Amino acid sequence: MLGHLGVNVSDLDRARAYYAQLMPLLGFELYRNDPDQFAYRRAGGKPGTYIFFYPALEVSPFSRHHTGLQHLAFIVPSREAVHAVHAKVQELGSAVIHPPQEFAQYHPGYYATFWHDPDGIMLESVCHRPDG
Repeated sequence: MLGHLGVNVSDLDRARAYYAQLMPLLGFELYRNDPDQFAYRRAGGKPGTYIFFYPALEVSPFSRHHTGLQHLAFIVPSREAVHAVHAKVQELGSAVIHPPQEFAQYHPGYYATFWHDPDGIMLESVCHRPDG
């Protein structure tokens, strides 16, 4: 199991406000909220990965095509949850790459939506039950 992941963002306050609205829909709760960082953990004290957000010391445009992070995928329990996340990211003004749909090329029942966060990091919400 991955213990934690650190993500640098260009504007910590903007990211804090954005992820505060999004992470509960993805099954995460606030873990740390310090002036120089914030972090989320899986809700309910369940084992899982912690995600820390830090201010970038050198800001440059993010590209998932460069070396480094390609995207982050969050598993949600149902297709309805995928749609709820999609509605929220639209409300937040995020650029949607793929609206909710099945991606049979991954495997039957892989249902997801993809979008960009304020820094252009590609995020995914996915329910990948073979029975849909």
